[in-house]
Amino acid sequence: MEQFQIHTPYIQLNQLLKLLGWAESGAEANEMIEQGLVTVNGEIETRKRNKLYPGFVVTLDFNSIQIVQ
Repeated sequence: MEQFQIHTPYIQLNQLLKLLGWAESGAEANEMIEQGLVTVNGEIETRKRNKLYPGFVVTLDFNSIQIVQ
């Protein structure tokens, strides 16, 4: 599983999707989240600004990434 390093206590879900290139814009990231396409720690996540902390795993389609610090 790939890892994504953050240098802050957390990162918001919609920001992460943009930084990873999984979404081209904030609007696209929000739409994917609203549609229930993104899971956090195995659960569908619909909160666009959900705070992701080190150890969390985010999945979209067949892509998974673990947040690390």
